[in-house]
Amino acid sequence: MARFTLPRDIYFGKNSLEELKNLKGKKAVIVVGGGSMKRFGFLDKIEAYLHEAGLETKLIEGVEPDPSVETVMKGAEIMREFEPDWIVAVGGGSPIDAAKAMWIFYEYPDFTFEQAVVPFGLPELRNKARFVAIPSTSGTATEVTAFSVITDYKAKIKYPLADFNITPDIAIVDPELAQTMPKSLTAHTGMDALTHAVEAYVASQKSPFSDPLAMHAIVMIKDNLVKSFNGDKEAREQMHYAQCLAGMAFSNALLGITHSIAHKTGAVFHIPHGCANAIYLPYVIQYNSKECKDRYAQIAKTLKLSGNNEDELVNALVEMIRELNRSMDIPLSLKGYGVSEEDFRANVKSIAHNAVLDACTGSNPRPIDDATMEKVLEYIYEGKDIDF
Repeated sequence: MARFTLPRDIYFGKNSLEELKNLKGKKAVIVVGGGSMKRFGFLDKIEAYLHEAGLETKLIEGVEPDPSVETVMKGAEIMREFEPDWIVAVGGGSPIDAAKAMWIFYEYPDFTFEQAVVPFGLPELRNKARFVAIPSTSGTATEVTAFSVITDYKAKIKYPLADFNITPDIAIVDPELAQTMPKSLTAHTGMDALTHAVEAYVASQKSPFSDPLAMHAIVMIKDNLVKSFNGDKEAREQMHYAQCLAGMAFSNALLGITHSIAHKTGAVFHIPHGCANAIYLPYVIQYNSKECKDRYAQIAKTLKLSGNNEDELVNALVEMIRELNRSMDIPLSLKGYGVSEEDFRANVKSIAHNAVLDACTGSNPRPIDDATMEKVLEYIYEGKDIDF
């Protein structure tokens, strides 16, 4: 038996933020990241709508990019003191991911982070609070997923928490919030969304329910990402919806080693997550095509890319992704990103080992071991096409 889980309600379109007026409860804690939501007036709107609904509010702000275990534990402590019945997380993937993890330790103070990282091993949530997610970036789709990524800076590892319990109850996908993204963030989050959709289409848990979501997201991203990067407001709105569709797909179909490598190199080399995915995706397609060439070829056909056979179609897909990167100033290799050879050599074995252990590796369509992962990383560093 398989399972397909989404938020109970997804509100989308301009002014969908107003749905906050209809929440029923007593207290809401609002979790945000940096100051952009405050600067652009969205935080004031959110607080006003919640007050109109009759809820007392408390703010947890300053969640850093790649939120830490320490940030999560501090937020959970604030929640235990305030006792909210709603958690409202707004911003990019970081504050929403952090709020999901805070939710766990708010409801279960004696639970440990080591227990939380065990995939699909969380206790039942919603004993104290329900969860609203409001994305301001068009990439992570954490507003509709069963995932949260938290960084242990001491161990230099990003841990993806995975459990259907942390799928939000309500997602509010208001495109007005995404209009404020700078160009680099638009590029990185857009490529993150593309990676979600492509990996979901070939992942081990793919299904007739996830496939159409993944494929339509891929089409929408190809049609809109570069235009969104160049400031087209309509394209940016469409990207906000496309990343949400990709999230629905991968939350259920799962992901692959593009994400495994991005998680582990991101913590060591400090590469933004979407940028890392953008660099690695073409190489992973080449590696995985030995196992699921037909699936990648179907993506290429749907995108109307040129090719007389499956090999040519896969090559066309790889080149299309690299051209997207070029058009948005994303490098094509780790060396091109600026990682020094000395730094790469010093860390490659541990990165390879940790990437194999990453939760996303188990759903990759082609198996991989430490030695092969290290070889993949070598090719990614040098910018060499994978032919093994």
